[in-house]
Amino acid sequence: MRLSQLFTKTSKTAPADEVAKNAQLLIRAGFVYKVMAGVYAYTPLGLRVLENIKQIVREEMNAVGGQELIMTNLQRRDTWDITTRWDDDVVDVWFKTKLKDDTELGLAWSHEEAIMEMMQQFVESYKDLPTSVYQFQTKLRNELRAKSGIMRGREFVMKDMYSLHASAEDLDQYYAKVTEAYKRVYDRLGIGEDTFVTFASGGAFTKFSHEFQTVCEAGEDILYIHREKNIAVNEEVLDEATKELGIAKEELERVKSAEVGNIFNFGTDKSEQMNIKFTGSDGKEHPIYLASYGIGITRVMGVIVEKFADEKGIIWPENVAPAKVYLVRIGGDAATQHADELYEELASKGVDVLYDDRDERPGTKFADAELMGIPHRVTVSDRLLESNSYEYTPRMSGSTEVLTRDQLLATLS
Repeated sequence: MRLSQLFTKTSKTAPADEVAKNAQLLIRAGFVYKVMAGVYAYTPLGLRVLENIKQIVREEMNAVGGQELIMTNLQRRDTWDITTRWDDDVVDVWFKTKLKDDTELGLAWSHEEAIMEMMQQFVESYKDLPTSVYQFQTKLRNELRAKSGIMRGREFVMKDMYSLHASAEDLDQYYAKVTEAYKRVYDRLGIGEDTFVTFASGGAFTKFSHEFQTVCEAGEDILYIHREKNIAVNEEVLDEATKELGIAKEELERVKSAEVGNIFNFGTDKSEQMNIKFTGSDGKEHPIYLASYGIGITRVMGVIVEKFADEKGIIWPENVAPAKVYLVRIGGDAATQHADELYEELASKGVDVLYDDRDERPGTKFADAELMGIPHRVTVSDRLLESNSYEYTPRMSGSTEVLTRDQLLATLS
């Protein structure tokens, strides 16, 4: 992608009412556009990051047998009435609307009931189980507070997966398998070392859940962790959880954290409420066991920015960056021709390049490269061409070295 053809531009300032570092940097770097508090549009660069995160998640969900689909955002009231979750006293984040004939509808904040309603059309016997389906969808939640940038949105992209089982044992086995898949996701996103499986309240879902919490100063949760034992407990269930886990509060380290995923074991609660059954091998009807598994795609993007950014801007892990290389052209016709050729060569090798071919001062280009956080910066200039060499600067370290063409290609391949 040539920067001269990108409609977005960088900025030295963010909106005055934006207090979250992740949103400030993403707005300044041209990755998102703020519509209102908790609502952001994603530009081509931002969308690239989201798609890279989604692809990592997609690969891991497919690896555990998930089948991708997409559900509707518009939800009928009667679907949710039967489980009481239409009631604002039970779920207080609904956005609700009406059709022109006054039929009440909700804009989906989750999809357990809707999934169960659909799957009852396809699951008739034990031979149809287990099965799991997932989607990437824009969720809408009427959050009271939305001051954490894209880490807490009223409109956000989420991966939600739902698994249906014939027995509690089968659900437990799959639950454990997805837990390991989630760990692989966060490892690949570059935040695995600081992400913990956490015992927490289930809120409007179940009594208890397992959250995936990433240690992050910008997070809204308080976590108590034991790094050696790999134990983490959300503060809201601390006393109860420490008793169950057999550990003392004094053994745990108190940290701030951000929730990047959660999983809920509903057992047969949903199917019993909705009267959704399957025929077992004994010929009798049995309730279906259900679990759900969420990852906030846009939230993860914000957490990554918060964790790795420095005073110069964003630092993207290579797996999620919108491009691998930021190519800077400095000089006249010779440098232009050489940079164009390098751009084409890298592209032919499958290397994503953001090519800064603008007529801007070198300092502006370098500053934008650092703000945007592309992992590798390569500079082509008239001076360097005299020795057939290139300046190479990793964003993470910021240290510059001069490489030959062969050395550069070996580094970037």
